[in-house]
Amino acid sequence: MDERKDFTLILKSRFPLVVLETHEESRAIALLENICHLEEWAFFTWSVTEGIHRHGRSDRIAMTQEFVAALRHIDKTPQNGIYALLDAHPYLGEPVVQRLLRVIALGYNKTARTLVFVSPSVEIPADLARMSARFRLAVLDAGGVREVIREEAKLYESRNDEKPRGTKEVVELLAQHLSGMCRDDARRLVRQAIEDDGEINEKDVARILRLKHEALGKGGVLSFELDVARYQDVGGLQNLKRWLDRRKPVFLGAGQAQGLDTPKGILLLGVQGGGKSLAAKAVAGSWGVPLLCLDFATLYNKFYGETEKNLRESLQAAESMAPCVLWVDEIEKGLASDASGATDGGVSRRILGTLLTWMSERKSRVFLVATSNDISHLPPELLRKGRFDEIFFIDLPDAAMREEIFRIHLTRRKQNPSSFDLKRLGRASDGFSGAEIEQAIVSALYEALARKTAPSTELVEEEMRSTKPLSVTMAEQVAELRAWAAERTVPAN
Repeated sequence: MDERKDFTLILKSRFPLVVLETHEESRAIALLENICHLEEWAFFTWSVTEGIHRHGRSDRIAMTQEFVAALRHIDKTPQNGIYALLDAHPYLGEPVVQRLLRVIALGYNKTARTLVFVSPSVEIPADLARMSARFRLAVLDAGGVREVIREEAKLYESRNDEKPRGTKEVVELLAQHLSGMCRDDARRLVRQAIEDDGEINEKDVARILRLKHEALGKGGVLSFELDVARYQDVGGLQNLKRWLDRRKPVFLGAGQAQGLDTPKGILLLGVQGGGKSLAAKAVAGSWGVPLLCLDFATLYNKFYGETEKNLRESLQAAESMAPCVLWVDEIEKGLASDASGATDGGVSRRILGTLLTWMSERKSRVFLVATSNDISHLPPELLRKGRFDEIFFIDLPDAAMREEIFRIHLTRRKQNPSSFDLKRLGRASDGFSGAEIEQAIVSALYEALARKTAPSTELVEEEMRSTKPLSVTMAEQVAELRAWAAERTVPAN
């Protein structure tokens, strides 16, 4: 991206109002100053503390600290030019301000005055939006982050007479995770990592991931999942694991030379409790990238258009965290509606349109993992080829998988798997999902504690006999799901 060229084009396009949302005010002002110098445009800045002054000169225009007074001055002056208005966003809701902005904008053909709003966040009033344009400063890519790391490493070496330590793999991981951030924020985080102990290590990467998510706005629709898993935590699913292993290097940037497209995502369909959520977590854990969870329930807002805006902002935040895995659990609950959208005023249809557009057009390395228990409620537009790289079906585990699941959960609860007859448990648990097997083990441990005896194969079998698995209580639905998936999906195991 040629930042100066693109911004110059916007300024030459005769928009009287331009929004530049950024936390890097100094960089924005320097860019505007450079453009105005090259184009020979007059350049002014305004702030509530300084008022209006021509950039590069010490004299101020008196009595222009108040924003309304500044706009009145700009309206009356015959001077063409670019006016950078710093942190003017709190005043944009005032009726007199909106009227003055409209007057200045409508008079652009007589006096070419471009007002550039420079703030971390700016909302232009709706009736002025048609006369405005938006521009964003370019964020760092991995190459830019590597340059920042080299610069900070040299500064550290010059002060301490030694080079900072760190393996090539960890430095590359840091460069990948800081991609998408603004330069100043990335530099601060790199400097903190190096100055802490003279080393860039995995702890620094984990801390930076948390800080990066907080900087992008925590507590919103997206949540940052720290409890990720790895493949060894997931029983079976060998086809899915093999498919993901083949695509990991390309997703992390190693396959660009071969001309391969970055993997987009997968849909995991299966019986409840079959391990879809655990598999989604294992993708992020095994690939070594952040896991973000999108909760559709928190998207919805009663005001028109706000729900779609929440989704767009969430997807934009996910792109800023790239490379990452974006997990949408039980996606059918967020998109299910009648075809006309009459039941919810069309919100679900607009949400679907926003999501599909993003899935088709995104270039960032955000790997979407969607899980679903009920394919019948998913819109057909989401399932057509090209939306997801693949649709996997996670069926109930077979005997060998059940043995492996027993081994994983017993080990996790500090039990020795060799003390149990895993083959016998595998046969006895026919029809049980992974979650149901886990609960049988948990119940057996409680029962052993109450009886003051050691956990045993017999106790686990006893707990399994006392309950009916989902495959029995919802046999018709499970059979229907299996029949649908047989011809339309790829087996995960």
